[in-house]
Amino acid sequence: MNPVSIRLLNQQLIAPQFSHPAQVVSHMGAVQAQEYRMMRWAVEMRTRKPSARAFKRAFDSGQIVRLHLMRGTWQLVTAEDYWPLIDLCSPKAIAVTKGWMSSNQITIPDQELAHIRDILAMTAADKGSVTKEDFVHALARKGLQMDDHRLSYHIRMAELSGTLCSGDLLPMKATYALSTDKVGPRTQVDRDEALMRLTRKYFQSRQPATLEDFVWWSGLNVGECRKGIALLGSAIHLEKWHGRDFYLTDDCRTRGFRQGGYLLIPPYDEYLIGYKSRDIVLPEEHRHHAYNNSGIFKPIIAHNGIICGNWTPFKEDFQASFFNEGLSIEAVETTWQAYKNYLSK
Repeated sequence: MNPVSIRLLNQQLIAPQFSHPAQVVSHMGAVQAQEYRMMRWAVEMRTRKPSARAFKRAFDSGQIVRLHLMRGTWQLVTAEDYWPLIDLCSPKAIAVTKGWMSSNQITIPDQELAHIRDILAMTAADKGSVTKEDFVHALARKGLQMDDHRLSYHIRMAELSGTLCSGDLLPMKATYALSTDKVGPRTQVDRDEALMRLTRKYFQSRQPATLEDFVWWSGLNVGECRKGIALLGSAIHLEKWHGRDFYLTDDCRTRGFRQGGYLLIPPYDEYLIGYKSRDIVLPEEHRHHAYNNSGIFKPIIAHNGIICGNWTPFKEDFQASFFNEGLSIEAVETTWQAYKNYLSK
């Protein structure tokens, strides 16, 4: 087994199978969306013809939405998966969020949560797509003021309740909309069905991966993750590699890898954040180049799937640094041009 090439193929980072951004997000189950500008490249680099405009169309139309969900962090999900994932993942995410609130010495009574959530919902219903500043003004009109930190928790809890999700895509600023307006009315999916669907999507897009990887990524408990794997039955199997147990689906992609390729990977990308253990593609001695102990992930460069450097996305000229010998900026210029082309399309 070559886990690096298999991950590249099944993560759609080489020989991508999909033309539309919503297909990519559906395939992945959820895509980390911590960095508002770079989440677009995280999706589009996995399509056959990356296009910033194609992502905006899918986002504005509600085919893809952004919200706080797994592990209490930002995710992109499809409209089809939105309600099943809310029901499956939000209870644990709410508990995580309340833990963060407690550590920050913030207490929000249930009555306040409900009252503020109603105001946020009415504001989004009136305007269709609103910014955090719009919420501040709406609260002020009712004689309510709160610091930005407290308001952020209110918005996050409104997302986890299924009330709010992302609105229209702006260049730099997040917006919010009513979930029922953006993705449609709430639909009910059996919990086991939702768990099986998420488990299948995780392993089909990130294989080979371990049970521990799935537990980390999903934010679910070990028992639920074991159950999700069991629900897949014969569609998934174990293989050992270097003494570790990895799961692969029976339709795993294994053909299409070519040596010599470079990837410009955005910060918080699923290529790293989708796993608890990242040593397969990132040697431990270089870990600090890719992310730190505070959970800050950086833009990275991969050569043949192995993380080898950093790059700067928001400069006119290509700027990169390498921590592997024998690599140069000139070798990555073609990949940089593909990124620039994506921005213009």
